[in-house]
Amino acid sequence: MLAVISGFVVGVVSGLIGIGGGVLLVPIMVIGFKFEQHLAQGTSLAAILPTSIVGALTHSRSGNVALKQALIMGVAGALVVVFGATLALWLHGEVLARLFGAFLLFSAYRLWPRRHKVPQTPVDETGAQA
Repeated sequence: MLAVISGFVVGVVSGLIGIGGGVLLVPIMVIGFKFEQHLAQGTSLAAILPTSIVGALTHSRSGNVALKQALIMGVAGALVVVFGATLALWLHGEVLARLFGAFLLFSAYRLWPRRHKVPQTPVDETGAQA
């Protein structure tokens, strides 16, 4: 039952905010279900396929997919994924978990809203705006 609930939450959040489900699935499986890191990542990749397809089709119907760019990124990713998966299998689970955690922290840092400085209007010596 927890797996169904987890899948439901991951599906809603992934579709709503446009994140890859693995960002949520891997920590849920490692922390919540006590999966080893390698098993969690592999399982996440397999579980993301159907949700990614449905999400992409839904957004495509609304005109929210740049098909040419998506195909280019998809083909490039498919060509390089063998290297990444081989490297992941070669790394010790703890190292892989730390790299995944660092990726999540970096992603959170990049996505965190920032306050933008408002440009100051120059003021001359009389106090009037220039």
